[in-house]
Amino acid sequence: MSKKPNIALVGATGAVGTVMIDIFNNRENIWGEIRLIASARSAGKKITVHGQELTVVALSPEAFDGIDIAMFDVPDEVSEVWAPIAAERGAVAIDNSGAFRMNDQVPLVVPEVNPEQAKNRPLGIISNPNCTTLTMMAAMGALHRKWTLTELVVSSYQAVSGAGAAGIDRLAAELEVVGKGASLGSTSGDVASALENAGVGLADSPWSVPIALNVIPFAGSLKAGGHSSEEMKVRDESRKILGIKDLKVAASCVRVPVQVSHSLTVHATFANQLTPEEVREVLEQQPSIRVMDDPANGVFPTPNFVAGQDPTFVGRIRQSLDFTNSIELFVVGDNLRKGAALNTYEIAELIAKEF
Repeated sequence: MSKKPNIALVGATGAVGTVMIDIFNNRENIWGEIRLIASARSAGKKITVHGQELTVVALSPEAFDGIDIAMFDVPDEVSEVWAPIAAERGAVAIDNSGAFRMNDQVPLVVPEVNPEQAKNRPLGIISNPNCTTLTMMAAMGALHRKWTLTELVVSSYQAVSGAGAAGIDRLAAELEVVGKGASLGSTSGDVASALENAGVGLADSPWSVPIALNVIPFAGSLKAGGHSSEEMKVRDESRKILGIKDLKVAASCVRVPVQVSHSLTVHATFANQLTPEEVREVLEQQPSIRVMDDPANGVFPTPNFVAGQDPTFVGRIRQSLDFTNSIELFVVGDNLRKGAALNTYEIAELIAKEF
């Protein structure tokens, strides 16, 4: 790196943007100018990065002038418009939304798995994977390199923060109600009635049923065949990141009453024989993975423990009971850090090496 590139963060005041600021402040400052960009209503806000008070500027074409790398932590419809504008003005756009993930001309990058793809950006845009896919990708990439992955069966237990600030606020509001109801029954109807009586009806919820004291066996929007958009992302993005076009994937995505950190049970089948001991050894060698695997002593990763940490955590490593060449894993990652902000930032660090 012969010069310090200038970097912009679009969506600096949002949920993921706030996490990104924390990442900036806790990693080496390799940047020239750091420019914070948000909507007009957030312009003028002051945020401290690396000890310097920065003023948020409004999103506009001119906001990208002189910028080498622009990270986008904004909704799909915003990225669709503004990531190409940033690229046209000379920046490498790294997008955390779903707008470009399956575009053949946009690489989908996880630095631990396919860093070479970051250079293959004909549109000047790099895409960051969905947080659910990302939770398991460092582990699956390492195991695929060793034993050749052929099939994945995944069940996700996704935190409410995956639905944004509205999800976090909704869970908090519901927990406040049910926490006061010592005589509350155990059925969803009881919870729904208690919420309605407390003026916290479902009309304003991201979900059609209560999330407190509950799990919701659906995440995302409905797609063909009864699958959800989150489930389709797990399949399609895993294939693209790992470079396995015919990878067989079955996924079920579930929303759970956890604020932060997605958890996944993973049944992974490989072309070659492997043992749990070998899997542990490979995973323990990965810098971004922590193995917590001593269930006899109650040691395994949980969302509460993992929240706020950068690595992904893996436990419950065991041979499948009735399937040849298959391993079972439980993987947990903070969906706002590695699942979104951190991976985006790590892609930016890759690009910075080009300057």
